[in-house]
Amino acid sequence: MDQHVGRPRAERARQLADVLRQQITDGTPADGVLPDERILGRRFGASRNAVRDALALLRQEGLITRRRGVGTTVVLSKYGHGLERLTGLAEELTGRGTVTNEVRAAAEVPVLPAAIAARLEVPPGAGGVYVERLRWLDGLPLSLDSSHLTAETGRAVLAGDLVERDVFSLIEEAAGAPLGRAEVAVHAVNADADTARLLGIEAGAAVFALERLTRLADGRPVDVESIRIRADRMTLRSTLHRGGPRTTV
Repeated sequence: MDQHVGRPRAERARQLADVLRQQITDGTPADGVLPDERILGRRFGASRNAVRDALALLRQEGLITRRRGVGTTVVLSKYGHGLERLTGLAEELTGRGTVTNEVRAAAEVPVLPAAIAARLEVPPGAGGVYVERLRWLDGLPLSLDSSHLTAETGRAVLAGDLVERDVFSLIEEAAGAPLGRAEVAVHAVNADADTARLLGIEAGAAVFALERLTRLADGRPVDVESIRIRADRMTLRSTLHRGGPRTTV
């Protein structure tokens, strides 16, 4: 008997989909194949209709696929990206897949967009460097990364290996010191047609839009990034601790 009897069917389906999504994100089941509807119903005390509706929600998200004779399978493995530490994508995914970079643009720009220059704390006429890379993980597109860097640091990055290395490591090499901190904002957006084409998804599909301002250890800003990440392939994770002063957003 459905333990949530009396609640709207759509609500029961959403709650069950939330539980299943968390399990899939955590890597369960290991073989990527979900139990059939009857087993899921017994496991979660849900009616078969609620299970069927929950699976339909996950299929609409692109998380699973259902085929007669095959069953319900996870479409793609999701990879976690922690937000507690300042790391490049290749660093974060070490040991979990092969990251490759397709360099789409890498050049000096004589005048920075005013909003970018303001974030980098330089006049627009100081110029800078623009780098755009399509990041691949195990042969499938994962993210589209666009960076504006200050002129001096950017020139050193251009001289490095943008195909094989993270921009962060090139910046640290150029500065002769580790990066200090970054300010990050994450939005959920619908992919525009061009981004969707590059990432191999449908236009309008959900992507994470991550905006990041990275600073050197002495506080100087060096890199303004705009990153579009396939939401069906990546989970953003963080460990939060209660306490300390509140910040105003």
